[in-house]
Amino acid sequence: MKRSMIALVCILVAGPALAQSIGERTGVNSAFGISPTMADFIKEAANSDMLQIAAATFAQEKGNAEEKKFAEQMMADHNKTSTDLKSLVDSGAVKADIPTALNSSSQKKLDKLRDTRRQAFASEYDPMQVSAHKEAVSLFERYSKSGDNPKLKDWAGKTLPTLQHHLDMAEAMNKSRK
Repeated sequence: MKRSMIALVCILVAGPALAQSIGERTGVNSAFGISPTMADFIKEAANSDMLQIAAATFAQEKGNAEEKKFAEQMMADHNKTSTDLKSLVDSGAVKADIPTALNSSSQKKLDKLRDTRRQAFASEYDPMQVSAHKEAVSLFERYSKSGDNPKLKDWAGKTLPTLQHHLDMAEAMNKSRK
């Protein structure tokens, strides 16, 4: 317990640079409203898109009618944001690498979803969508307010309403399940 407190204090005292590199992975940035670095933002945004598209594939296979409709929207919208992000990088407006594979945490979520039986699918997929979209909204809000790349910051702000709509849809879907 004492070591955990010391570690937390070190992270907080070390300043924004350290919080930005470790912070996105640990959730510290989100908790304190700190904007991610451009590289972290791109990694997290791309990872979110990949997870949403892959999860939507399982929802198309195992979900109920509402989940299938939601998944169709996720595939369309997250393919668009992936394309938009790639265009920003390809144009040179944003200098960063876009990941091509899910991070380990997202891969575990996807594996769990893949292994879930059709009867229990809603109990895994619906809350996962709420959580994932809360994280995405937080990420895009923080970057759109104080990101370090003007073009990416503008894109994050323009994309945010769509993600907020996804969150609203996910929360409604999750409530209807109960």
